[in-house]
Amino acid sequence: MLIPHGTLVAIADGTHFTLLRNSGNDAEPVLEAQAMPVLDLHGHASSGQHGHMSGHDPASHVIEAQHSAAVVRWLNAEVLAHRVQDLVIIASPRTLGELRPHYHGQLKAVLRREVAKEMVGRTGTEVLAALRA
Repeated sequence: MLIPHGTLVAIADGTHFTLLRNSGNDAEPVLEAQAMPVLDLHGHASSGQHGHMSGHDPASHVIEAQHSAAVVRWLNAEVLAHRVQDLVIIASPRTLGELRPHYHGQLKAVLRREVAKEMVGRTGTEVLAALRA
């Protein structure tokens, strides 16, 4: 089994967010694009890495942290509303590091897999290949 039928696949980086859902079966998944939610980027962003990072613009780090916080708030809300029973998160390593500390306990319970990889903008076929790797 790769991913169960109905699994939501959330793909994120510091500025983008994509949703796919498995409309196929467990053995032969088919990932279809989902409507994108409007994220609340003005909520409270909390990052574990507030210090200055050499070679990285601090303003862009704040934007990335706000985006990551908005993504995880949305995912937590969907899980708590029982609209997501199975979840896969694919995110750039930095974004995944921003997301993890904010996972609700129920999100952790439905999380089937995490992949630390840049996959924003990739096709469903490419995403499935990354999940099979």
